[in-house]
Amino acid sequence: MEFMTNLQSGLDEQKPSLFELLSEQQLGALIPPSLRYLLAIATHRYPRYLLRILNSFDELYAFLSLLVERHYLRTYGGGFTENFYGLKRERVLLTKGHEIPRAALGAPEQVRETLKLRNQDVWKNLAVMVMLPYTKRKLDEHYDIHAASANILGPAFRGDALPENATYRQRIFHYYKWFLSKVYPSVNAAYYFALLAFNLAYLFDTSKYHNPFFWLIGTRIRRMNQADYQAIAAAAAPAAPTPGAKPSTSQSLFSPRTLTHTVYPRLLSSLKILLPTSIFALKFLEWWHASDFARQLSRKAAEGLELPAPTISGIPKTPAATPTTPSKSGVTFATTDDEKSSDKEKEEKDDKDKIKPPISATTNLPIFTVPPATGSACPICLSPIQTPTASQTGYVFCYTCIFRWLEGEHPRQVAFMQGGNTEENWKDESGGNREGSWEDGRGRCAVSGRRLLGGSGGLRRVMV
Repeated sequence: MEFMTNLQSGLDEQKPSLFELLSEQQLGALIPPSLRYLLAIATHRYPRYLLRILNSFDELYAFLSLLVERHYLRTYGGGFTENFYGLKRERVLLTKGHEIPRAALGAPEQVRETLKLRNQDVWKNLAVMVMLPYTKRKLDEHYDIHAASANILGPAFRGDALPENATYRQRIFHYYKWFLSKVYPSVNAAYYFALLAFNLAYLFDTSKYHNPFFWLIGTRIRRMNQADYQAIAAAAAPAAPTPGAKPSTSQSLFSPRTLTHTVYPRLLSSLKILLPTSIFALKFLEWWHASDFARQLSRKAAEGLELPAPTISGIPKTPAATPTTPSKSGVTFATTDDEKSSDKEKEEKDDKDKIKPPISATTNLPIFTVPPATGSACPICLSPIQTPTASQTGYVFCYTCIFRWLEGEHPRQVAFMQGGNTEENWKDESGGNREGSWEDGRGRCAVSGRRLLGGSGGLRRVMV
């Protein structure tokens, strides 16, 4: 398939196949979005210096592309990506069939100099290589911004109506949007249909041009031959000193002669090595992130890590395990080992070891919390966890329990705030309703009492 056109033409070995040209075009189309992506990442780190460059990326890329492509056209006879594929551009002769096969076989060096791009041909090709893609990108971008909504909403959309007493600039902008919405879709369709027609004609060897714009400027793409490589090697070789000429006294790196004759050509020519290296690195990173090898490696590295339990300030430590007796309030507190101590000493010990709830920083009221459960039980309902859900503090609850707790509708909260006596731990010496003297923990973690950002939206399902 690669040399299908050569098999049809028979003698023309320098004519590239359509698949080579399409591959070159795809490679050239990947460069601008890749550079924009890298620049966007760098802009996140240094927005002060790179934000303006990112906003003017199309113009900056067009300017740099103009410099690079001009150098490659004048030095190698082809564009940047075309030289990577071993292709060149040459003028089309105004002869019958546009071919001189005998002269190309007998004197390839003379034919190369005859078909070499002249200065005006270089600028014509730059207009097709740089200005045409830049204009196309800008028109597509402006169409998506100004005209796409009008075409979707239909004729009832009047957002682009020309205001009365409009200025000259507003009139130009209005007619430009009218062109984008009414004319540009047809122009864009004709552009792609013309590309398709020329590609088919080139594929079946009925045309020398694979692109209508190459036909307009009288240029076609060819494969580089031995004469081209010899001419490029001779041009890159250092020039021999002229007999009797004085050696150059200026050897500074920043001298104009050194910059224009040494630094600038070598810098642009080094892109031939940078391009394949960048392609390899890009494909390797794409494979690394898409394959399962990276995930397996990360999983194996994390198997040996043992993360400690979350530590949250403000939660009191559980007293040491000692014989306990229920207090008057119904809450079980630790007592001393001396069973013969007086009731007054027991009450003082109970008040000393009594667990203190966290205090709200806004209302200065105690917050109702529950102790952390052991094993796989839910701290709120004390039953095996159903649909494990983790809060931002690291504790895991049943989804229904923590969701209703954050909404302030859990029965345990309601019973506590109403002073109910359904459980001993909820009893209080004063009894009665606790509204105004306690917070029910709404919007907070049920164990730590910390407020959860986003409420129920901050909960995350735990995959077991």
